[in-house]
Amino acid sequence: MLANGKIIKINSDTFTVKVNEEIFETKSRGKFRNLKIKPLVGDNVLINKDDKVIEEVLPRDNYLLRPLVANIDIALIVTSITEPNINLALLDKLISIITINKIEPVIIWTKLDLVNKDELKEIKKLSKYYESIGIRNFTNEKFKKIKKYLSKKVVTVCGQTGAGKSSLINKFNKNLNLATDTISDALGRGKHTTRIVELFNIDNFYIVDTPGFSSIDIGEYSKEEIKNSFIEFRDITCKYNDCMHIKESGCEVIKLVNNNKILQSRYANYLSFIKELK
Repeated sequence: MLANGKIIKINSDTFTVKVNEEIFETKSRGKFRNLKIKPLVGDNVLINKDDKVIEEVLPRDNYLLRPLVANIDIALIVTSITEPNINLALLDKLISIITINKIEPVIIWTKLDLVNKDELKEIKKLSKYYESIGIRNFTNEKFKKIKKYLSKKVVTVCGQTGAGKSSLINKFNKNLNLATDTISDALGRGKHTTRIVELFNIDNFYIVDTPGFSSIDIGEYSKEEIKNSFIEFRDITCKYNDCMHIKESGCEVIKLVNNNKILQSRYANYLSFIKELK
């Protein structure tokens, strides 16, 4: 008997598929290897309930390589202010990659209780800027508001190792009790605590917990894709239609950067990403 379901967990070659309220532990057909199709967490699939085999992977709306998930509506970028220290380059890189893949980025600021008033003011300025360009921001203690915003969505969580991703998910549903760990003093970054990619049903939305990471490659994307992923550049008209906003004469983006209308760190990260592609 064939049925439509969603892959909610992958452990080695075993795919856990949810069909309505039923759970099936399935395998995938060998044909997927020949077709170079790799079923992912979040994939909508057609399974044979009797043989417990995935027969077909249905077309995807989108997918991410890291975290390796499909059909995502929102990506929560969990961003630590300290321990580990804030990494705006990683934050902006994640925003770019998420935006390119047609997923909504949402920033979750964590560990604000560990910084002083001056540092907190700077974070509020950052938050205000990202909100101004259309990226929603929440602090991690506002998890009830976060849950409301995530209603009926499929969500992934990404960000620095040790930023508090698993802790945030545990706040959504304490019964999950996902593994968390402390920051390594020697390395100054968190220890990996998530081993298996899994899609959890929390109230009326799904969320993926995935391993954290401190760097990510953007080499697969074009310069134009990176440029267009910077939301604040989109409605700006420069002298040349193909302006890359680097050193061209009459570049309106550069003027706005110089006048502090565009966040300096954002522009510096943009230049760094373009250089990285070369």
